[in-house]
Amino acid sequence: MEFGQFNVNALMEITQRPDLVFIRGQGSWLEDHAGKRYLDFIQGWAVNCLGHCPPEVVKALEAQARLLLNPSPAFYNQPSIELATRLTKASCFDRVFFANSGAEANEGAIKLARKWGQVHKPGAYKIITFNHSFHGRTLATMSASGKPGWSTLFAPQVDGFPKAELNDLASVEALIDDQTVAIMLEPVQGEGGVIPATAEFLQNLRKLADARKLLLIVDEVQTGMGRTGTMFAYEQAGIRPDIMTLGKGIGGGAPLAALLAREEVCVFKHGDQGGTYNGNPLMTAIGVAVFDALAAPGFLEGVRQRGQYLSQGLAALAAKWNMPGERGNGLLRALIMDREDGPAIVERARMLEPEGLLLNAPRGNLLRFMPALNVTEAEIDRMLELLDGILATLRK
Repeated sequence: MEFGQFNVNALMEITQRPDLVFIRGQGSWLEDHAGKRYLDFIQGWAVNCLGHCPPEVVKALEAQARLLLNPSPAFYNQPSIELATRLTKASCFDRVFFANSGAEANEGAIKLARKWGQVHKPGAYKIITFNHSFHGRTLATMSASGKPGWSTLFAPQVDGFPKAELNDLASVEALIDDQTVAIMLEPVQGEGGVIPATAEFLQNLRKLADARKLLLIVDEVQTGMGRTGTMFAYEQAGIRPDIMTLGKGIGGGAPLAALLAREEVCVFKHGDQGGTYNGNPLMTAIGVAVFDALAAPGFLEGVRQRGQYLSQGLAALAAKWNMPGERGNGLLRALIMDREDGPAIVERARMLEPEGLLLNAPRGNLLRFMPALNVTEAEIDRMLELLDGILATLRK
């Protein structure tokens, strides 16, 4: 397939992509090969927490690229130590293992929990996860995910991931047996439709895990790094998980992820875990810059304010068009619609002239919003105005 000066046939076909090539981005805006601009409320699926090409990331990347790229994870390097120190001081965890993607971090969490089960609960390996959850695209993380249809896609599955229902404690209790080692969940199911776990449910999971000597794992790949208005979403429930994974926003657009654990859970022996690029100074230097931007005075308060502003705007839109409403946490939100026209809205939004709008529909009746955490109220207003116009066209 060719368009413009681009022949994309050398790329493996793994998803349906529109006929455009993005050339540059700045903040909440992208520009394609034809010079058309797009207001981006996807941001790489909550990846670009500071928007496209933020100056903090560009500066860190340029500076570190002149110093050291990758001495191998067999040696210490300064940026990885600095980022690990920041993450542990800001959380309830003691140790960090850096990875390259959220799926890799979750794979590491699964391995760590099973190793802990070998040491402390001989034979225990099962990790209770949840229907409609999403933990990644490796074989183990696909098996852990509760995405419909994934159980047979690359059969046979990796065994040991019974599925409970989010916010239903009895469904979790019913799955626990002597081979259970952990409970793993997203504080907000992003791919599942932006469905938050309630604070009460998270608190009861912590109590249940303590009572049955299980680990509690929070997958904060999408919710972590300020997305919900606190540095980590688990903080809002007042709990202390045993393991946490981070990805997406931690690198502000660069491939970076992390597996964090409490000291007593860190049972890996030498050789159990590793990776050629893991903790490389180029990516962790970017992570330091991103963390410092998010931890700056007032930043997270601003995220909470803008999250509330977006929530109110979406609620008003839902009321105007007789939709069920909106939900979410911070700047991870969803508009719940009364019909299955999500994909049509996404298509029309991108095709708008003279400027397009990038939206996401994880379900037919749902639009998901994952703007940059420093999105402005004016940009939120513009998105709502464009979306309202699309709805008027589709529903007149």
